[in-house]
Amino acid sequence: MACGRAGTSFMTRLGRDQRGNILAISAAALIPLAGLIGGGVDMSRLYLTKTRLQQACDAGALAGRRAMGSGSWTDSGATSSRGRALELFNANFTDGAYGTDLLSHDFVEDDGEVTGSAVVTVPMTMMRIFGMTERTMTVTCTAKMEIPNTDVMFVLDVTGSMNCPSDGSYCPGGNNGNTPASNARIYGLKSAVKCFYEALLRVNTDEVCGGDPTATTYSGTAQIRMGFMPYSVNVNVGKLLNNAWIADNWSYQSREPNLETVYSWEAGAEGPKSPWGNWTAEPTLSEAYSYTGWSTVNGGVTINGTNYPRYRSATNSSNCTSPNFSTGGSVIGYSDSPSATTSEYQVSPPPPPVHPAEVQPITYMQEREHEATAYRYRWNSDWNNNKCRLQSGTNIHALSRQATATRQVTWTEHARWIGWTYKQKTFDVSTLKAGGTNWNGSVSLPLTTMNGPTVKLSGSNWDTTLVLPANMDVSWDGCIEERATIQNSDGNPSDEWSPIPSGALDMNIDLVPDAGTSGSHWGPMLENAVWGRYTGSNTSNRTTNDVVTTSWLNRNNSYYCSTEAKKLQTWYTPGGFETYVDSLTPIGNTYHDIGMIWGARFISPTGIFASENAQTSTGGAIQRHIIFMTDGDTMTDRTNYTSQGLPWWDRRQTTYAPSNGNLDDILNARLVALCTAIKNRNITLWVVSYGTGTSSATQTRLQNCATPGKFFQANDTPTLISNFKQIASEIADLRLTS
Repeated sequence: MACGRAGTSFMTRLGRDQRGNILAISAAALIPLAGLIGGGVDMSRLYLTKTRLQQACDAGALAGRRAMGSGSWTDSGATSSRGRALELFNANFTDGAYGTDLLSHDFVEDDGEVTGSAVVTVPMTMMRIFGMTERTMTVTCTAKMEIPNTDVMFVLDVTGSMNCPSDGSYCPGGNNGNTPASNARIYGLKSAVKCFYEALLRVNTDEVCGGDPTATTYSGTAQIRMGFMPYSVNVNVGKLLNNAWIADNWSYQSREPNLETVYSWEAGAEGPKSPWGNWTAEPTLSEAYSYTGWSTVNGGVTINGTNYPRYRSATNSSNCTSPNFSTGGSVIGYSDSPSATTSEYQVSPPPPPVHPAEVQPITYMQEREHEATAYRYRWNSDWNNNKCRLQSGTNIHALSRQATATRQVTWTEHARWIGWTYKQKTFDVSTLKAGGTNWNGSVSLPLTTMNGPTVKLSGSNWDTTLVLPANMDVSWDGCIEERATIQNSDGNPSDEWSPIPSGALDMNIDLVPDAGTSGSHWGPMLENAVWGRYTGSNTSNRTTNDVVTTSWLNRNNSYYCSTEAKKLQTWYTPGGFETYVDSLTPIGNTYHDIGMIWGARFISPTGIFASENAQTSTGGAIQRHIIFMTDGDTMTDRTNYTSQGLPWWDRRQTTYAPSNGNLDDILNARLVALCTAIKNRNITLWVVSYGTGTSSATQTRLQNCATPGKFFQANDTPTLISNFKQIASEIADLRLTS
């Protein structure tokens, strides 16, 4: 046995020996293993390089698009759009990073979209042993403004001071009528709003904004709506509301006619005459003085058998034969020639009846005339032939008798206007409603007079035209009076609005008017139905809250109704948008609170327009923004006709007669409260202060009003335009699209 084992060959034993196999196997596997490891290492480097390269490209594209904002793409310089894009790329990926080489990158822009590209060479390490020395990495990126569903409500100050120069030069009285249109603040505002539109929708308007887009219609997929709330003393929103939200009856500082009762008469047919009375007595001899037409008698005359010749001698007037009229003598006598006819006539006019007389008496006369001739002598000098000359004169006498008749009198009662009583008056204004959201333009109210019938009044035969009370068509342009509010009693309103009191329905953003909520409705402002009351002819310091009775009172209060507001709507082509913006007209004083409350009501998703504002038509969420622009301080006047009526007379906001300063304080406190309420509703509130005349207190108030970081100051028109374009850029979401 031992010998057999000793005879086994060396090679056989070596083949069967397993010691040292691992070394051989390891040597054989070394090459493929090196390929696997090297490939993993290099692939990791390639993945890391491409990831960081893509990140750098994305960052650069975003930076370039953000630097471009709502303006145009610029290529030159470190601060250009392209320069900022390259800068941010280089901050994220530098030449040589991760062993790379031959880095090439750039950014370009087309119609608001920024596109970047980057190419880099990545040298291989382990893979070189397999003949793969390098790989080229290429990435692209695109950034553009992708706008979310957005509602924007412009609350714009269009008060009289917007006619002032935009450069802040002197503007007396808040309105310099000599300011050229192109230099007025309102012109700058219109330009800024149009440039905002261009920047947000990327649609061209008639305004030259710089880097204007070429599109003529909006092509985005998001819903973009814009609305307008121009304000001054008031806002013009009434005809955009539902009929049910306006009260049927509303109280005004107005007037009612004062009337007196008068009676006019008409006489009927005349009744029969009474029997004629007796004739009056026959004529008696009258003194010569009562006769007229004395003239010389050519021949003598015989009276009662005595002949009287034509002449009698006399040397002077004193010895003329009696009767000598020159010395006061009587007539010699007279002859009587009765008329053969009888005349009849009515005594005119008959006496007017006095109410309540039932008949009018009429007097008739019959007459028979007598012509009596009287004679006298009168001394006369005739060519030195002195003598008394016979003369005759005449007089008409009449015999008369009287009869009477009557006419039945019909009386008519009239209420004749004699003046006005000026006081608070409630009128039915429901006829303004035409159904749904349709409205009539005027309401008929008893506020004027007219000429009535021409009549004869009791006790008068004269024609009199009666003045009667009458209705007049009082036009309604759409401005509204606010609903119920609270009154300040201590002259300090700053502590009354934090939070907004429940009784201040005029500050409630979402409350829908309801018959079950007293004071929740609005009323129409009727300029020609409202009067402030004064005593005397001079209104200065003669304001009175007493009832005033007079024939006429001048309307010494001011009324301003701004351009009609616009509800949120799409303006995907610029024509209508441009027309509306161009229609904005400066007018009146500055009442910030009325613009802000109605701007909030028009954009709120839970208020009177909830069905339109809560979401898009497809159920999409909406971002909401209010852009509030003003050029100055609150400026009130207690005699302005405002949404609170006539403040000095109506006193809805105070228990006392307010001064202008009191009203300023109230409005400022209300603005602060409204700004807070709006921001608490997840509405971004952008505030732009325009011009240089705003007080420091107002500037602070406006800064606090804005959502943090959303306040802008524009001292001139170019800055205002820039501000509005920046707001548009910030409203849009900056997104990578590829």
